Amino acid sequence: IKFSIRPQQPHNDLPPGSSQDGPFKAATERVTRDLSSRAPRGLSLRLPQDPQAQLNVGARLRPRQRRRRLLIKKMPAAAALRANSSAGTLVRPAPGALDGRWASLRETQRERKRVMREACSKYRASSSRRAVTPRHVSRIFVEDRHRVLYCEVPKAGCSNWKRVLMVLAGLASSTADIQHNTVHYGSALKRLDTFDRQGILHRLSTYTKMLFVREPFERLVSAFRDKFEHPNSYYHPVFGKAILARYRANASREALRTGSGVRFPEFVQYLLDVHRPVGMDIHWDHVSRLCSPCLIDYDFVGKFESMEDDANFFLSLIHAPRNLTFPRFKDRHSEEARTTARITHQYFAQLSTLQRQRTYDFYYMDYLMFNYSKPFADLY
Repeated sequence: IKFSIRPQQPHNDLPPGSSQDGPFKAATERVTRDLSSRAPRGLSLRLPQDPQAQLNVGARLRPRQRRRRLLIKKMPAAAALRANSSAGTLVRPAPGALDGRWASLRETQRERKRVMREACSKYRASSSRRAVTPRHVSRIFVEDRHRVLYCEVPKAGCSNWKRVLMVLAGLASSTADIQHNTVHYGSALKRLDTFDRQGILHRLSTYTKMLFVREPFERLVSAFRDKFEHPNSYYHPVFGKAILARYRANASREALRTGSGVRFPEFVQYLLDVHRPVGMDIHWDHVSRLCSPCLIDYDFVGKFESMEDDANFFLSLIHAPRNLTFPRFKDRHSEEARTTARITHQYFAQLSTLQRQRTYDFYYMDYLMFNYSKPFADLY
């Protein structure tokens, strides 16, 4: 399945208003009151089997929907949004929350999106012209009640974000009640690629799309500690055995049998090998490839380093229940310290200068798009 969302005039910041109505629902009184809301745009859809065919959404609107379009077009602040940018995006918190802190967080979002768009424009100029396929949205989880799309970035708080989505969807009363296996191996949350093309298009254009990212070296070390320094019935036999066989001279028979005991330099050798013996894994793949931010215009970009502020700000923007906050507990190996910059430097001290440089080059687009500083002074 391939479908193309053709960009209209780009917008420069986060829409200050939001509509809980999609383009296929009737207008609400809030839409007419909020003069700062943005106008939804039409989607031009080309199907591979008939390049000339287009889905003309406007032509199929009911009279009431056409009146709504006309009303919004006449609003002074109305403006067309970019392709994949939600017609009903972020809404303002309650009046009491409109303080300096909220304004600061909102400005931070503007700046993160600006940096991301500039990086895409400079280095991924052709991305906006590519067709969105189910593969591009395979890591995106859907929460229909609050109209949220969340792109999963492993080792950046994804387990707890899935718990939050399950509570928002009414599948659990508290994030503390949801076990790890339920989060990752259950089927409670739907992925966006399970919908048909119209369902995907509708959600991309009307839901609030968000992702959370993490400093790439810290995320890499966190993944290594989780998957290779603890017993694991998948990563040891699948990745560990292949890594030890290829990168450890004179590996013991026991190590080759179990795949246990992979060292960080060996893991990095595997990561940087263009002929790596086993494929890439989502826990250390690039965010730019997992979530396609140059193709999908995310409304909210949070960071693991400021998780509490960003997460709770986002929850207020989507009008989540006030008693729902982002959980603070560590999902696995709770007795072990979280991976920090200090711990990350200890692991990278095991590498040569060249290996550190090549690892930085490997994650360069993530460093650039999400405005992370170089982790070592000798990197260029």
